[in-house]
Amino acid sequence: MMNRTGVLSGVKVLDLTWHIAGPFCTKILADYGADVIKVERPDGGDPARSLGPFHKDEPHLEKSGLFLFLNTNKQGITLNLKTKLGNEIICELAKDADIVVESFRPGVMSRLGLQYETLEKSNPRLVMTSISNFGQSGPYRDFKASELILFGMGNTMYSNGLPDREPLKRGAGTPALFFAGNLAALATMLAFYGSEIHGRGQFVDFSIFEAQIGGSLERRASLLSYQYNGDITNRSDPRKRAIYPSGIYRCSDGYWDCSAIGGIWPTVGKMMEMPEIIDDPRWSNAGAQAQPGHREEFMAFFIPWCLERTKQECVVKGQKAGALCMPINDMKEVTCDPHLNERGYWIEIDHPIAGRLKYPGAQIKADEMSCAGRKSAPLLSQDNEAVYCERLGYTKRDLVRLRELQVI
Repeated sequence: MMNRTGVLSGVKVLDLTWHIAGPFCTKILADYGADVIKVERPDGGDPARSLGPFHKDEPHLEKSGLFLFLNTNKQGITLNLKTKLGNEIICELAKDADIVVESFRPGVMSRLGLQYETLEKSNPRLVMTSISNFGQSGPYRDFKASELILFGMGNTMYSNGLPDREPLKRGAGTPALFFAGNLAALATMLAFYGSEIHGRGQFVDFSIFEAQIGGSLERRASLLSYQYNGDITNRSDPRKRAIYPSGIYRCSDGYWDCSAIGGIWPTVGKMMEMPEIIDDPRWSNAGAQAQPGHREEFMAFFIPWCLERTKQECVVKGQKAGALCMPINDMKEVTCDPHLNERGYWIEIDHPIAGRLKYPGAQIKADEMSCAGRKSAPLLSQDNEAVYCERLGYTKRDLVRLRELQVI
């Protein structure tokens, strides 16, 4: 069993999640000290094990970077929930759990006989969080979803992209799923502490769709604008912004972002060491901001100014002048960032097959909230003996029999 400390030390979590949103939720709980048992299928485990990127580009169930990141500090067992014995084992584990988190399609837990109403009978203080695309009820509850679908249905894409082209999803990857996992962890802990205070458990119906609708400041502003004024936020052309310089610009070695400096025109002159432009009637507007009609004329000397300097040089000059600006870093530069390294953000964890790798560390820093332990993601079925024998009282001979019956 794991010997770790943390703000959630002693909290027992049964993890029936897979892919991204659910595992990220339980990862947060595990990283802050909760005792998390991750349950995987015997035939291949969590599908995230088959998703890249893979360490050294070698596809392997134990080398998925996504899986390794999402499952730090967890114990891992295999169990076939569709078997009668597997079902009984889950019920037994749930009796001793504080929290159960699952991310199956709506209705699956009921068909397995593992719905909250059943589990709470033997554990009235149990908190159960069900994470699904659209929630456990409503006309969309059985719909499949992807990041593109979630952003399209949730309004984000409608206001992204050029006005004369199709709407665009901003950026790559799966930010909506990670954000949902983060918020699901918060919702789970709110329910858990509520159960501690009131002495009764709770069921949390968590919708990824609803989480991403309310989770973006940009989208929230659009929703509020429509709610109060009936305004529909349309796409705008970033190349025609009235305030400038505002955007991302190329330097001699990459890009930098100075999107927030255009509102105070004297800052631009100080940054570029060109005091003569501060009071120039072409741009000066009561000394506050540049006038929109001369954008192209300004860019004719601002862009060469950027190209003659590295992004660090641009940022240093901008920061010295009081501008809000930063470099656009690639991933190598992020991992080498002196600020993050000085604050100990990155941690290194040894994995028996993937080796020693660097991982993002604590999202929150406080005396009692540092990450608890540095345990790598479990190998498939790694903790079967520890959980089945030490926690549930099975013998090693029982484990052999369970494997023969394809239960574990």
